[in-house]
Order: sequence, then C-alpha cells, then structure tokens
Amino acid sequence: MFEITAEDRESSARTGIITTPHGKISTPAFAPVASQGTVKALPHSIVENLGADLILVNAYHLYLRPGLETIRKMGGVHAFTSWRKPILSDSGGFQIYSLTPLVKVKTNGVQFASHLDGTKIFLTPEDVVDIQHKLGTDIMMVLDYFRPYPAAKGDMVEAVNITSVWAKKSKDHFSRLNTDQLLWGISQGSVEWDLRRRSIEDLLKIGFDGYALGGLGIGEPKSQFFDIVEKSNTLLPKDKPRYLMGIGYIKDILRAVELGVDFFDCVLPTRNARNGTIFTTQGKIVIKNKKYEQDGRPLDANCRCYTCQNFSRAYLRHLYERNEITSAILNTIHNLHFYLDIFTKIRHSIQNNSYKIMKKTLMNIKEEDDNE
Repeated sequence: MFEITAEDRESSARTGIITTPHGKISTPAFAPVASQGTVKALPHSIVENLGADLILVNAYHLYLRPGLETIRKMGGVHAFTSWRKPILSDSGGFQIYSLTPLVKVKTNGVQFASHLDGTKIFLTPEDVVDIQHKLGTDIMMVLDYFRPYPAAKGDMVEAVNITSVWAKKSKDHFSRLNTDQLLWGISQGSVEWDLRRRSIEDLLKIGFDGYALGGLGIGEPKSQFFDIVEKSNTLLPKDKPRYLMGIGYIKDILRAVELGVDFFDCVLPTRNARNGTIFTTQGKIVIKNKKYEQDGRPLDANCRCYTCQNFSRAYLRHLYERNEITSAILNTIHNLHFYLDIFTKIRHSIQNNSYKIMKKTLMNIKEEDDNE
C-alpha cells in the first residue's frame, strides 16, 4: 500500500508511492481541496493536467448535500464527480471545531446542528466510516476531536481520550466491511507532547494504513509546532504514510518534508487565488493593487502555467476588479500549478540527493503580501 522509493541522505525526507483502488499517489503529495466534490473554479481536467494525483472531499458536506442516496445512485463519488483518480475524504472532524457552538461531542459520537437549516444530526464514529464507505473514497479518515491552541490541559486530555475511543470504534467497524479502501488514523494533543505521544501510541496499537497529525497549525508557536512534528515522526512507523493536515505555507511544507512528512492538504492556494492573492517565486502578488493597472508582465516570469504564458498582470487585475468569473479560474490555475510544481521539485530533489539545495532556494520565497 505504501512503498518508499528514495530517501534523502541528509534528512528524513523521502519519496514514495501510495497504492489505492483508483491509482497511485506519488509522495510527498499535495491534495487540492475539493470539499464539495470540485476544486473551486476549475474543471477536473485542468486539475489533473496541473499534476494532481488526487483530490480531497469532505464527507460531512457531501453527506448533507447532495446526500448519500444521490451519490450511491450515481455510482459512487468517483462516477458522480467524474474524477477517476484517487480521492481522500476528510471525516468531518474539523467541522466539530469550525461549527462550534452548533456541535455537542459525546463519547459515543457527535451531534451536529446542520449549518444549512439547523437540523439535528447525530453521528457515531461507525456512521462516519459507513458514510465514507458508501461514498467510495480511496482513503478514509477516522472521526477525531481536537481543541485548538491554546486550551486547558483538561480539555486537551478529553480530546485525546475521545479521539482514541473513536479511532478504535472506527477501525473495528471498518474491519467488518468488505472493502479495499484505506483507513487512516488521526492523532491529537496539540503541542502537549505527553498527550500527542499517547494519542499516537493508541493509534499504533489499533493499527491503520496511514497516520495523520491533526490539530496543528492553528495558532501555536512555530517552534513548538515543528518540535511536535519531529518527535511524532520518530514514533510513526516508517512503512506507513504520514499526513500533516491542513498545512499550506511553503516554508512549513519544506521543513515538514525534511522531518519525514509525506502528505499535505490546504485551501491556501485556491482560496487565496479567488481572493486575488497570487503566489510567485518572487513573493505574493495582491492583484487588486493599483500598481498592476498597467503592468504588462506575467504573474511570474519563471512560471510555465497557462495563465502566465498568456495573460498580463494588468489584464488579471482588470478581471478581478470587474468581479469576472475568469479571474478566479486564471488565478487558481496559477496558484495550484505553483504548488504542484513545487511538490514535483521536492520529489525530484529527494530522488537526486539535492533536497537541501532545492529547499534553500525555495525557502527564499517571500510569503508576506506586497504592500501598496
């Protein structure tokens, strides 16, 4: 299911292949977020041509709309969306955090008040496995519970305890299903190492196809964040993929890869594109700024994407200012190409034993906004 194909000589970075029912995923991998079954502003053909091996959908959102029965009648989520490559489904654990106070967490499950119409919904960890099984996604995530930084130690303990109970229930239920889907566990504990370690150890006792670090990148100091990632990766099995959930800044990704992380997802490139913030090798561009009004240059002279090969900053500013749909399309093409191209460079550099040199170059990219 996971094969390591190359290892960096000077760090814990490695390349690998995750084999799923709908194809292979080359790691380190970045999953474009397609919560509703689509990467916003782009048809699947463009996402695939940009180099994506998979997309990430949200089980909670698809459960509410269009609903499991509709997706089942359409032949499962791959047929429904016409995305034929691998799909990872997020369990909805993040919505427990983001929809608070519409959520009540109990040991046996979670009660949601739908953000659409307020309908009360109670889901057990087993229900969440069933939802993803019926969707037919390739990689399923267990239901988890986290408390954002900072939180009282007692609240963190409760979150870890519930996450472990839910993980065991999820795996027991999954084991009774006749499926070749993969099930990945999620550890919690924020930056409290004693809790994070216990969470990981609980998951290892249960046994999963892959292991994720959840509840990070939400306000904790960077030094503590990376300390937890490094320590966690010393515990996680080498022969299983490691997933750092929701992390999208390039410098953070490069450091995490160096520590042995294989898998990432984030809305950063696509959401920023729709909001007019563009990532380039020279730093961020906020395309609405007046200084681009008559700027005939491409977004990034070093970029080979469709947007940069055909359109000027002036034209892209015009589209954004006029609120044209094409603005979101062209900006998203560039930002997603920028990210996926960096992951291609990461994989190649590890395979060529030049990761340290490549990382040094990319770490010079400015990630702060331009000022106007």
